[in-house]
Amino acid sequence: MTERVVIIGSGPAGWAAAIYTSRANLEPLVVEGAQTEENRQKGTLPLGQLALTTEVENYPGFPAGNLGAYLDSSIEEKKRKYMTPHDGHGVTGPELMELMRQQAKNFGTRIMTDDVVDVDLSSHPFKLKTLGGKEVKALSVVVATGARANYLGLESEDRFKNAGVSACAVCDGALPRFRDKPLVVVGGGDSAMEEANYLTKFASKVYIVHRRDEFRASKIMAERALANEKIDVKWNSVVTEVLGDDNNGVTGVRLQSTVDESQTEEVEAAGYFAAIGHTPNTDFLKSQLETNDKGYLIWTTPARTYTSVEGVFAAGDVADDYYRQAITAAGTGCMAALDAERWLAEKGFE
Repeated sequence: MTERVVIIGSGPAGWAAAIYTSRANLEPLVVEGAQTEENRQKGTLPLGQLALTTEVENYPGFPAGNLGAYLDSSIEEKKRKYMTPHDGHGVTGPELMELMRQQAKNFGTRIMTDDVVDVDLSSHPFKLKTLGGKEVKALSVVVATGARANYLGLESEDRFKNAGVSACAVCDGALPRFRDKPLVVVGGGDSAMEEANYLTKFASKVYIVHRRDEFRASKIMAERALANEKIDVKWNSVVTEVLGDDNNGVTGVRLQSTVDESQTEEVEAAGYFAAIGHTPNTDFLKSQLETNDKGYLIWTTPARTYTSVEGVFAAGDVADDYYRQAITAAGTGCMAALDAERWLAEKGFE
């Protein structure tokens, strides 16, 4: 059997593409990812990065309210019973992703819980191989595998993820746990400057920790951060440990000088934000699609999700190194679905 549409990835982009292609009677197959320890370590488990967050306050349509009853009626019981009871706040990341998955499933989307580990895009139909040894042929493919945040690799970072450790200030900065408290941003590029400046809207103080004595960021971005009276820079320093406990989450960081390793310092902080870049999840493509210098897939036509291979479309953060938001990912998932539907019709593959 040759699939008309295969969607690789299961974040907001993947499920949006699935919903739209399902409603177009294209009977899409979503390869959502495998439940493996390697994927857990990398942050690439099914349901995407959003499933690794707590409250999601900036996705339209999910204000605080009696969402628990809606979840009870929308999510199948065997999954719902393992979800945290809802206390009236806005939707959480895992809840939102389960709702998207269920919505796609309701329209007939078929789901394979596996990883695509190899593809052949050199001939048509395209050939995909999975970790579980399955081979899938596809007339069109939507790549929606996202990008994973880079961290320093500290054990303490992993311990306090969703308890004060984050890689997205726009996503998490306004949460109550961070308001009017000191926060730490690690990095020295434009992303770190943007994150730090954004966090000053909520924090009492923001510390930028940078391993060198000058930023890599563009001059204007660096000057903006240095001029912000709420920002204090810890030059020539690296974080060696995120401090905290089970009750409070992050309470601070331990720094070490890059000039004199014997010099250490503890900085009190309620949050730790890694701003050292993202890595798009494209290894399985083995350079068969064009990317930019950061490794993100390139849209070859403005305002279209076309990639460098006809019939292959890219959606979400795997092709977005700028916005990286759930709502923009879902939007491009919709676009990719419509692009795929129209391409299939144009080629006579309806």
